Amino acid sequence: MPEQKNTKQLFWYNIALLAFVSVWGLGNVVNNFAQEGLVVVVSWVLIMILYFVPYTLMVGQMGATFKDAEGGVSSWIKEVSTKRLAYFAAWTYWVVHVPYLAQKPQAILIAGSWLFQGNGNFINVSSKIVQSLCLVIFLIFLYLASRGITTLNRIGSIAGMSMFIMSILFIVLGLSAPAMTGSSIATANMNHLGTYIPKFDFKYFTTISMLVFAVGGAEKISPYVNKTKNPAKNFPKGMIALAIMVVVSALMGSFAMGMIFDAKHIPADLMANGAYVAFQRLGNFYHVGNALMIIYAIANAMATIAALAVSIDAPLRILLDDADPKFVPAALRKKSADGAPINGYKLTGILVSVIIIIPALGINGTNNLYNWLLNLNSVVMPLRYLWVFLAFMLLNKHLDKFHSDYMFVKNSKFGFIAGLWCFVFTAFACLLGMVPKVDYVANPSTWWFQLVLNIAMPIFLIGLGFILPAIAKRQNEELG
Repeated sequence: MPEQKNTKQLFWYNIALLAFVSVWGLGNVVNNFAQEGLVVVVSWVLIMILYFVPYTLMVGQMGATFKDAEGGVSSWIKEVSTKRLAYFAAWTYWVVHVPYLAQKPQAILIAGSWLFQGNGNFINVSSKIVQSLCLVIFLIFLYLASRGITTLNRIGSIAGMSMFIMSILFIVLGLSAPAMTGSSIATANMNHLGTYIPKFDFKYFTTISMLVFAVGGAEKISPYVNKTKNPAKNFPKGMIALAIMVVVSALMGSFAMGMIFDAKHIPADLMANGAYVAFQRLGNFYHVGNALMIIYAIANAMATIAALAVSIDAPLRILLDDADPKFVPAALRKKSADGAPINGYKLTGILVSVIIIIPALGINGTNNLYNWLLNLNSVVMPLRYLWVFLAFMLLNKHLDKFHSDYMFVKNSKFGFIAGLWCFVFTAFACLLGMVPKVDYVANPSTWWFQLVLNIAMPIFLIGLGFILPAIAKRQNEELG
């Protein structure tokens, strides 16, 4: 049958590009430059060698071992451990998207501000007004998702590719601007090695979570393993190619940022407005006005809108479509006539609304709120990577029971240690990432408020996952 022949058409370069587009973006460069300046160049090299390369190769081995596992990480956990742990993996994958969903409306509003006003003054609007608008935007998208409207998928694909092109264009134009346009390099002494050496103090280690957040997510590609031709060879090869592309993009992007912005005097709003300002300056360098900034704003707005719509629906369905009645209560598994997880959407709405509303009560300024929510994501989102490393450790404990044509390391003890290293590194980054990035001396009350939220939010979100099995157990006992 011709249809069956077409089911395995992906080669290693398809896998690499799919993974690169889904895990990488200009925001990763901007956000980490905003926190570290040009010393981020050395940070990128270290994170790639010590973390990202082994991480992608572990995903490669897991994908090659469980070629037919469509549920991704939770399926891996089910194979090497218990259904209960698999449920917690699926729960974590879903619940870490809650702060992500709360942050996306902010990004949409900022993109709209640049598109229609041509500046980043939107961050000066009251945080309470902005969060009210964010809540309205989120609830609209939640309603659309509950009605089964998924027409944004194609727009998302186009916007995602546009963002990929703009990210590459930024690197090319940024690096070549001084030579081609005569523009001055914003950061002094970029030819001195000392410009790139970090000061390995406590403050530096609190920024690692943003790097981990930036390079994570390769396991999202694992469902494509069984659509890959000769997956045992092509999938790991694709992961290696992904690592190389991310390394090059991170380093070149950081150099370009240093040429456009003074790394010694980083603007406070760089996370929110940096990419738009960068394209605006590049437009001025190349005498095309605001054209590059407008194109980027449109692409980013469309990509963010699509990401918001998809992230409301896809992770929830992963959690509920194969939900084990032992762990997920019947009420949460309830679906409408057209198959929409109605009560799942309601739970999503409640949790995201809480994260949108509560911070605005204690964090003044839209820019501060944007930076805080981005940093919260860098603490919460990597928690799902822990399951990748746990699965890899458990696989190495039972290596004799499973076969893979590709092995990251053939020695099971070394493999276990490698998985443990990445697990501990991720947990360490998340823990230190909870430390607020605001100046304690300048605003102690805000610092404490952010610290409490940074600790309470992950505990609350993950802890909720322990309550559901207890409810399900009680309901099942009542039903007999």
